[in-house]
Amino acid sequence: MVREQYVVDSKGRKTGVLLSLEQYKKLLEDLHDLAMVAERRDEQPITLEELEHRLKKDGLL
Repeated sequence: MVREQYVVDSKGRKTGVLLSLEQYKKLLEDLHDLAMVAERRDEQPITLEELEHRLKKDGLL
């Protein structure tokens, strides 16, 4: 659960937010994951068999 704390100015207006380091890292990871999805949106999917073939060809499987 996110337990943020707000930074407010002298008039009580929210100007920032404080998160725990763990929450911050999780948000960065989620942002990175979303960027990867967006970057690969137009790629053609391949079958599991094709993936296995490529990995074997590259010596990774």
